Amino acid sequence: MNPLSARPRYISELPARRAQPARPYPIAEKCNVAILGFGTVGRSVAKLLSDNSADPLRVTHIYNRHVARKRVSWLPPAVHWTEDIDEVLSTDVDVVVELVGGLKAEPWVRRALECGKSVVTANKQLIAHCGPELLELARRMGQHLAFGASVAGGIPVVSGLQEGLSGDRLYKVYGILNGTCNYILSQVESAGVSFAEALAKAQEFGFAESDPIEDVDGYDARAKLAILTWVGLHTNVATGEIVCRSIREVEAVDFNYASQLGCTIRQVSRAELRENCLFAAVQPALVPLASPLAGVQGSQNLVMATGELGGETVFSGHGAGGNPTAVAVVSDLLAIARDRHCVRSAHTKAPKRPPQVSGDFVTPHYVRFTVKDRPGIIASLAAVFSEQQINIDSVLQQQGYPKSRLPFVITLEACSGSVLQKALDQIRKMDFLVQAPVSLPILNQGSGNVPAM
Repeated sequence: MNPLSARPRYISELPARRAQPARPYPIAEKCNVAILGFGTVGRSVAKLLSDNSADPLRVTHIYNRHVARKRVSWLPPAVHWTEDIDEVLSTDVDVVVELVGGLKAEPWVRRALECGKSVVTANKQLIAHCGPELLELARRMGQHLAFGASVAGGIPVVSGLQEGLSGDRLYKVYGILNGTCNYILSQVESAGVSFAEALAKAQEFGFAESDPIEDVDGYDARAKLAILTWVGLHTNVATGEIVCRSIREVEAVDFNYASQLGCTIRQVSRAELRENCLFAAVQPALVPLASPLAGVQGSQNLVMATGELGGETVFSGHGAGGNPTAVAVVSDLLAIARDRHCVRSAHTKAPKRPPQVSGDFVTPHYVRFTVKDRPGIIASLAAVFSEQQINIDSVLQQQGYPKSRLPFVITLEACSGSVLQKALDQIRKMDFLVQAPVSLPILNQGSGNVPAM
């Protein structure tokens, strides 16, 4: 099935917003909430809850290191500020909101559940590494574990896959899951700047951390893809099993060549079930301009899910930032307050381990070479590709570059990534190369391509 043969269904196209989540019907019983971590998202969650006193949710405790520096005057005086996690877990708090982040929060989440408290978290690393185990603990303790904010911030993709599409048999999820990478690539494309310049600008505007490795090298998106694979495809995969490639090697010249091919470049996360194998990867890729992925600009996110029955559904919007993420957290809190006396069934289908996990998709490929020009270069490359039974589709060369550092592109017909790697291993030894070749998959209109079996 070609998902773009018909317009996909868009579940959400959410603008940047300070809007509140939709309120359900009134709930009489108050629900006491403790917030662990009072950073950007924690402050936004507290602000949302304090601005809506009619809600059943009441902030009673805030935990943070050096908490005295975090105190604000706009929360009620009754809120208890503490640096002692035991002080929080020993109280009558109903729900713990974990916004500390990282795997260091795992013991706290576990103890909260064991103490009979439900947990809401935006912690993608925690859910990617420990989600199924913690969910099972929550079931045993009769509590809730909600993590809608762990993927794509304010976009309701987790609840959409768990509930909205639960009647379908999903076999593919893919999309743009990291706003930092998308912002950097958008800057390289639109301004023609280097990766380093685009990264510096992202850091200046707060889109990237001072140490950007989690974002630009794909680890952040990989954790999110592991969660979507669990939630949407009911497949339990370790994050380390997912192929992950950095966007650092992408240059402005690649966007010029991509444009000639009717494409742009995005960091794409994709997972697909085929027979007994899960194919999964996070990497920069050429995306046709007709694809919804190509239209994602700046720090936005987009997730596409494909099912056997319902076809393709698109979730899009602003996936990061304090306010959008806080909306997702508060939405989870409201759902728990509504259903706190019964364990919800959204996660009842236990994930299975796939017999095999692979990143060896079969796709057409874009390969950029930067060389010291001389006769016979194309013939030498063609001989290596022919030896690996890879067909050349086209050769592109733009004017205006010095012969001492000449970039040109060869596009290849569909082949597996592993076969291409064998060819590139041979080519890297050739003395006319100025730098290592840059290879990117070219996603077709349906984005998935046929995996190697």
